[in-house]
Amino acid sequence: MTREEFDAYLSKFNSRDYEGFLKYFADKFEMVHVGGSLKSREEVMKFYGFLHTYIRESVIIDRFVSDEKTIALEARVRIEGARELSAETIAASDYPKLTPLKVGQAFVIPQFIHYHLENGKFVKVVCAELSPPQAVA
Repeated sequence: MTREEFDAYLSKFNSRDYEGFLKYFADKFEMVHVGGSLKSREEVMKFYGFLHTYIRESVIIDRFVSDEKTIALEARVRIEGARELSAETIAASDYPKLTPLKVGQAFVIPQFIHYHLENGKFVKVVCAELSPPQAVA
């Protein structure tokens, strides 16, 4: 996958075009991140539908390497509280690893994101924090 193709995918993610960004995934896939292990389009839609009710999120790429089977990137994931995400809300959700966030509170999370591709589609995506989130003023 080229950087231009990846940028088109990322644009769909950053604009909350869930159906658009899911077109880049194979029929069977796994996405692993703080929300857990998501293995279906329905699980991805449910997770991001929940998450983006409470936060604004965007991904900024710092380093990008790809070939036909792999994409590896270092990125900064910027999150900002749009609605309060309380500990009680998290406890009542299916995503207990999330962290509470107040309205207006913002962080940048350095991440390594690794994509496995088959036939040009994502079959596995793993997001790992490179260091603790940094508060943004």
